[in-house]
Amino acid sequence: MKLPCQTIVWDVLPAIRAAIAEELVNIGVSQQETARLLDIVPSAISQYLSKKRGYRIEFEDDIKMTIRSVAEDLSKGKVENLSQRICGICTMLRETDSCCNSSCKNE
Repeated sequence: MKLPCQTIVWDVLPAIRAAIAEELVNIGVSQQETARLLDIVPSAISQYLSKKRGYRIEFEDDIKMTIRSVAEDLSKGKVENLSQRICGICTMLRETDSCCNSSCKNE
């Protein structure tokens, strides 16, 4: 049995970080700076961008817009608590009909 927390840790969080990283690079932030902003190693950014990591989930448009907003705010230094913003995205995912919704309802 796969627990809902496993889905979050193994699939959802890497997908969110990958999407934020991709957005940051798309708006012109270097991979090195993206790694610094997300507090992860540069090799993780490379793996996110090459779809070797964090590629299992395709987000709906509302989630994509939120991720884009986080990336833009990060690039402008307007994010005080990145963990809180990522948790907000995860909460949005659980509230919609998405990857971890059915698992989370069984909690």
